[in-house]
Amino acid sequence: RSTAALLLGVVLVGCATGPVTDPRDPLEGYNRGMTQFNDAVDDAVLKPVATGYAAVTPDPVRTAISNFFGNLSDMWATLNTALQLRGEDTAVNFMRVNVNTVLGLGGLIDIASDMGLYKTKADFGQTLGYWGVPPGPYLVLPLLGPSTVRDTLGMGIEASGDLVNRTEHIATRNTLTGVRLVEKRAGLLRAGAMLDEAALDKYSFTREVFLQRRQSLVDAPRDLDID
Repeated sequence: RSTAALLLGVVLVGCATGPVTDPRDPLEGYNRGMTQFNDAVDDAVLKPVATGYAAVTPDPVRTAISNFFGNLSDMWATLNTALQLRGEDTAVNFMRVNVNTVLGLGGLIDIASDMGLYKTKADFGQTLGYWGVPPGPYLVLPLLGPSTVRDTLGMGIEASGDLVNRTEHIATRNTLTGVRLVEKRAGLLRAGAMLDEAALDKYSFTREVFLQRRQSLVDAPRDLDID
């Protein structure tokens, strides 16, 4: 429902987007405004919290947290590589999930990587692209950042089946969601600092890198998404 409401909102603000400078970004006016909003929230809340979290959390604890959420993403990667008919990657992902879940204490320890089972990142937006669904316009989502219409649809589908989102105990679900968000933001602290220093127009730079990478993940996924 939230995804549908978001897309409806984009349509409604489309008339106020201003001149189009890139045909892939017909909603540039809206997207730049949303980027400013996201940057303001990030500067005021997310970045300070993530910086404090990275400073006080011991490395082994951060690694365990990252591994746990990484194991959840491996479950989706298994499904998506199967839908993309990538047999070898699907088999490796399936083995990773089972090894780390059973022997790695629910995914807290990444035993699979030590065994040589590589990690493949694959999402439903990428799967839709594999089957010929066009990306649609570039779209900056509230708090979530760069996306496209296709990737937003993919995220909505994955969110509906996400184990964290489906946790019935509200306090546990909110805690897991918050920790996952903070850990993800903490992992981007260095990249964010480099972007601030390097890009004359951070919006255009981010858009170009995002769209090129997403297209590459559809055209040649094994060149980019294996760790």
